[in-house]
Amino acid sequence: MKKFVVIYHAPAAAMAGMATATEEEKAKGMAAWMAWKAQHDSHILDFGAPLMGGQRLEAGGKWANSANEVSGYSLVQAESAEQLRGMLENHLHLAWAPGCAIEIHEAVPM
Repeated sequence: MKKFVVIYHAPAAAMAGMATATEEEKAKGMAAWMAWKAQHDSHILDFGAPLMGGQRLEAGGKWANSANEVSGYSLVQAESAEQLRGMLENHLHLAWAPGCAIEIHEAVPM
């Protein structure tokens, strides 16, 4: 099987809203994620985690806040990008907030 990095994108405002979510709201959100994981568990290599506060290093050693709205990642295996796209087609992340998106990148063996 091929390995893929799945990158979840969400607007900064949606991510900031997580900080004010109640424990009940957080639990409901995680239940939906865990249901997706259970459905595709044989493909999940690393379920991943939320990501916040990205930093970007530019040539010359300059650090800056990342402008990319990356909100999380997963490591997944699939026979092909097409198979993975099918697994992600109706992913709950896409309905979380306007502007959410999912990106996939194949990890090429070296």
